[in-house]
Formats: sequence, C-alpha cells, structure tokens
Amino acid sequence: MTTHRRESWGGDLEGICSAIRVLVQRQADVLVALPVHPNPNVKAPVIKLLGGHPRIRLLPPLGYVPFLSLMRRSYLILTDSGGVQEEAPSLGVPVLVLRKTTERPEAAEAGLARIIGTDPDAILEHVEELLADEHAYRRMATAVNPYGDGRASERIAEVLRNWRTGRALLSKNRAFVPRSRGTRNPQRPRIKSGAPCLLVH
Repeated sequence: MTTHRRESWGGDLEGICSAIRVLVQRQADVLVALPVHPNPNVKAPVIKLLGGHPRIRLLPPLGYVPFLSLMRRSYLILTDSGGVQEEAPSLGVPVLVLRKTTERPEAAEAGLARIIGTDPDAILEHVEELLADEHAYRRMATAVNPYGDGRASERIAEVLRNWRTGRALLSKNRAFVPRSRGTRNPQRPRIKSGAPCLLVH
C-alpha cells in the first residue's frame, strides 16, 4: 500500500489497513493488490496489519508500465496519490481518494473520483457500494474525463506539422471536446483469480 503521504502515517494508515482487512473478510470475491512503499513508516504497519491474507497481495514497488497495467486491470482504485487520481480516470477505473482534501479536484467534480478520507467506515461504505451497485459504478466509470481523451500526442504532432507548413495549427474538429464515454468493459474486469481487483496505492 503506497499511502505514502505523511498525513496518512500512524492512525490513518492503520484505519485504512483495518478497512481493507474487513473488506476482504466480507467480500469473498475481492482481491486487493497493494504496492508497498519502502518507507518504514508505511511498510511496517502494512505488513503487520495486512500480511498473510491470501486475497491481499502485498507487492514490491512497481515500475510505471507494470503499475499502469495493474491499474488498467483493476475494478476500483483506492489511493492518496495525486498522479493516480489523474491517470485512473483515463483508464475508465473509478477512484476513491483516501484523503480529506486534494489538489486535483477535477476528477471528483466530474464524478470519476470520490474524496472519502481515511475513516474505515467511510472506506467500507464507498467500496461496498461500488461493488454492489452496478449503476453507481458505471456512472463513475463512464463519466466525462476532464483530463483529456488520450489523443494529445496526435494533436501535438499535427500542430507541429501544420506550424512547419504555415497551415492552421489545429482544426476545430480535432480539438478536445469532453464527451461521455461507454464503459471500457461491461463486465467487472477479472484477473487471474477471477476476483474483482481493488488496487490500493
């Protein structure tokens, strides 16, 4: 679990771990993947509170590409990371933000993320709602992504080509226009165990 923010150390981190432990006890079909931050203030309590459970996978820190792959295959992401709050919506994966505030409110404002804090009861309530309520899950997974549509590099290349030749930089029909999108996968994404994967980062 890379709840690496200092404000989560101590009681808040223990509360997050407690909620995860209760969640896997209540939800027999859930698998939790947790890349563990190497800082002893994070690693020690996570291993103590979550180690040894067959459906909680404590992973070493992951490189960027393997981490993106894990995010893409996850059903739901719980995180305190600002970067993950921006990346997960681009993958169509709902995000529960384990913080009281965030410097990246756009995903929450668009309905792709919820800022839920670190209270164990709140974590359980929100996760269990999204596991049980397909409509609530789809609403988050298909909301309009305020961070773009994944085609920025194509547009940048077009602008540079057009700039070199003296043409209009970007036609109106090529500009980013926020649109609702369909679910990337109408079924719960599955991983090897067949269980929905919750990524806690």
